Parts: sequence; structure tokens; C-alpha cells
Amino acid sequence: MSEAVMKKNKFTALELAYMAMFTALMAVCSWVSVPAPAPLVPFTMQTFGVFITLLMLGGKRGFFSILTFVLMAAVGLPVLAGFSGGIGVLFGSTGGYILGFLLAAPIYAAGEKLLGDKQWVKAVSLLLGLIVCYAFGTAWFMVVYTRQTGAVGLGAALSWCVLPYIIPDLAKLALAWGLAAALKTRIKL
Repeated sequence: MSEAVMKKNKFTALELAYMAMFTALMAVCSWVSVPAPAPLVPFTMQTFGVFITLLMLGGKRGFFSILTFVLMAAVGLPVLAGFSGGIGVLFGSTGGYILGFLLAAPIYAAGEKLLGDKQWVKAVSLLLGLIVCYAFGTAWFMVVYTRQTGAVGLGAALSWCVLPYIIPDLAKLALAWGLAAALKTRIKL
């Protein structure tokens, strides 16, 4: 493998520092939480954390930052809503939404790679990533909820886990968009 290829596949110390900073930001955003009665998912700022991470770091670095966040949760660090963590939480009924964040990053990266660093590409990629996260999380929820509690229909799952969150998530996307635009004029990543 040539030195140029090896260098391209490595992250610099500065990139790693930014990735760690955005991983920590996702944890803090998870702690900003409004509990919801079961079976509803808590209202958090996690999606804002994912959006700002992808907008600031891009798809590749954003993916590794999100992966680090998910792995921290898996080993039990209290990085999720309610200062929770652990494999049991990730494999619980709402864990699919957290794991779905990992699917949003490759969608964003693919948009960047295939269509370039255009504003409309970023917006569409983030929206598609959110839709995939909703779809994966809802399918996960239905499987786990059915095993734990009993059968649940798609309509009920969507009304519990998606519909109440669409407007807040779009507001978080707009907030991340505006903040990322302001930060990118001051920070060169």
C-alpha cells in the first residue's frame, strides 16, 4: 500500500480530537431529555447531536464519531437518555433508533461522495438518514415490543415512536443547520 493511500486512510490528531468532541456532544445532547411514558421514546436532543456531527465532520468522520458514541453506550457508559447505557438498553425496544444513527452516517457520506458538498445534497441526505433511522428504529421497536409485551401494529408503533417526533426532529435539523453554517465560518475541519 502506498504512503499516500495509508495517509488518506488515517485520521490526524486534530480530526480525532474533533471526533471525540462531537461524540461527547452527542452524549450531552442525550442527557437533555424529556421523559415520556412507556412505550413512548423520550424526547432528547440526540438527533441534533447526530445532525451537527455529520454537518461539521462529514460522513466518514461523523460515522466514526457516532460509532464511538454507540460503543460507549454498549459498554455501559451513561451516554444515553436518563444517564443510561448498556447493551440491554441498546437491545431494548427503543435501541433501534440509537443504532439507526449508524445508518444515517453512510447515507450522508454517500450523498457527499456521489453528488458533492452542495447544500441541497446535505439537506436531502440528512432527511433520508432520519427516515431510515425512523424505519429501522420502528421495525426494531415492533419486534422487541412484540417479544416483551405482545403484538403491536405499525400504526400504533408509528404513533408512539415517530409521529410525535417529526416536528421536533425537523426543528433540531434546522437548528443544527444554522449552527453548523455559523461554526464552519470560524472553524476549519
